[in-house]
Amino acid sequence: MSGMTTTERIEGEVAPGFEPVREAFAANFAQRGDIGAAVCVYHRGRTVVDLWAGTADEDTGRPWTRDTLQLVYSATKGATATAAHLLAQRGELDLDAPVAEYWPEFAAHGKADIPVRWLLSHQAGLVTLDRPVPLADALNWHPMVTALAAQRPAWTPGTAHGYHGRTYGWLVGEVIRRVSGRTPGRYFADEIAAPLDLDFFIGLPESERDRVSRMAYQQPTVDLAALPPEAIPEEYRAAVAAMLDPDSLANRAFAITDPAEIDFNSPEVQAAELPASNGICTARGLARMYAALVGEVDGVRLLAPETVAAATKEQAAGQDRVLMLPMRFASGYMIPTDTVPLTGPQAFGHPGRGGSLGFADPEHDLAFGYVMNHIIEDPTDARAAALVEAVGRSLPR
Repeated sequence: MSGMTTTERIEGEVAPGFEPVREAFAANFAQRGDIGAAVCVYHRGRTVVDLWAGTADEDTGRPWTRDTLQLVYSATKGATATAAHLLAQRGELDLDAPVAEYWPEFAAHGKADIPVRWLLSHQAGLVTLDRPVPLADALNWHPMVTALAAQRPAWTPGTAHGYHGRTYGWLVGEVIRRVSGRTPGRYFADEIAAPLDLDFFIGLPESERDRVSRMAYQQPTVDLAALPPEAIPEEYRAAVAAMLDPDSLANRAFAITDPAEIDFNSPEVQAAELPASNGICTARGLARMYAALVGEVDGVRLLAPETVAAATKEQAAGQDRVLMLPMRFASGYMIPTDTVPLTGPQAFGHPGRGGSLGFADPEHDLAFGYVMNHIIEDPTDARAAALVEAVGRSLPR
């Protein structure tokens, strides 16, 4: 992997005053390991940063272009949450009604009173399955939904929160499907992507396959099992211990399919609808969606201010039962913490595995999207944080 040392190969545009974002983007290649990436920022409804650079596929040397698509893992959750809030705004879905009102089979094993909002805010306790579902079945939707409806919660719902890293998509997505009569990917395409002309898909059409970047995964540089506890920062010790315990909720939460590992570069996985984890978009598409949550973009606004205020109100905070880190969740969006740095206390959005990030900040009428193909799973990865910090410095005072 070769680093980029100059800004000449960076393409795109930056509005006056936002030059620090270009500098941070260049530094991500020169110093922080980016291979191919794009960043987009909207401010007051217009694009002020739209940059891309690098290589979309290291195997073939295909360059990253303006229209390169990237799988963004859990940044997808923000799009799925937006679909749910749009249904709520239209009066079709009551987030405080029991899930079982829309999905009767869900009531099994004491789940009859779980409200939809607890699915969105990771409080339902349905983070894992007693019996994993074959991957081929999970990609076909209904077997996974059936298994989750029959599953007993891992804790008493509403008493704790734990990141539903993989199950979130089927849980929230099935509510969307039951209410709208459309799969979550289809609903998102019709009601959110189409009005805004977004390059953003949950369930990739075959016609778009050739535009998708190929992900590269950084191997861990440190053997966590060999580290003495005192060598691990105190705030990460519980999380590391959970990662090293094969029976921990942290590991079981990501082992709900058989096999547990999923090849997210595969055409079959990208074509399926996994509304927690396989959204595929441009940085522009990600930022534009968030921009339309806090303002009008080319005549389109997705959610009214009062809907956004309700959607982004804190629902759960404190030690996460899965991640074993302090987290704050609104209804489907993450809200700022030390581990999720955003541009202000009112900001909301969602990161994705390995570095991607999308968010909006209503205080500054700002939206941000960063997508990249080098998956770096390391708490010291500063690529997104460096861009966010540069955006903050660029905002008018």
